[in-house]
Amino acid sequence: MRFQTPLVPARLVRRYKRFLADAVLEETGEEVVAHCPNPGAMLGLREPGLRIWLERNDDPKRKLRYGWRLAELEDGHWAGIDTSVPNRVVREALEARVVAPLAGYGTVKPEVRYGTKSRVDFLLTEPGLPDAYVEVKNVHLRRDGDLAEFPDSVTARGARHLAELSNMAAEGHRAVMLYLVQRTDCARLQMAADLDPAYAAAFDLARSTGVEMLCFGTDIDVHGVRFGGQMPVV
Repeated sequence: MRFQTPLVPARLVRRYKRFLADAVLEETGEEVVAHCPNPGAMLGLREPGLRIWLERNDDPKRKLRYGWRLAELEDGHWAGIDTSVPNRVVREALEARVVAPLAGYGTVKPEVRYGTKSRVDFLLTEPGLPDAYVEVKNVHLRRDGDLAEFPDSVTARGARHLAELSNMAAEGHRAVMLYLVQRTDCARLQMAADLDPAYAAAFDLARSTGVEMLCFGTDIDVHGVRFGGQMPVV
């Protein structure tokens, strides 16, 4: 997935009201308000002075001229901020059949109703194979070494998705929770049980009922975010 327009560097002043961020453009020194497309806690990615990258838009219908896309980390690493990106990246990968555990499926349908008033991110179908229900989660929390963690705040919605997938597995379908790590400094994933014990318990239960837990990394630079290699879920 490539960004639509070239990104511009800035320094973060503050992130507030969940979806807003003040930043100073490096090239001009102008302070701007940018849309922060991330409702999570963003632990470690909201510190004042952090070098960030913004995407400019000239759509007169939009109130804000900039959207926050990336955070530049130490040692040349990157983190993606936009929580809508993983679904786009995973869709491209599924359609290109480069997600190895799911490469046998030729039809990819997004946002299909299932369960109780829910929509699965992707329904995969292929003659001769059980339907595969795939949910995608964005991961960008890192607190220790190369370990990515999910979630970064309480997510009752995420626990509900695990329960819905468990029901699909019980009906004989493939049920897959796919975590996409939008950081380039991580190599494995675990659940952040201290931040959301209920989600961690739901994860263990879903795994025991047959839900497949997959994790993949990403390759990130100022041009875009690309599907990366598989990571272990520990």
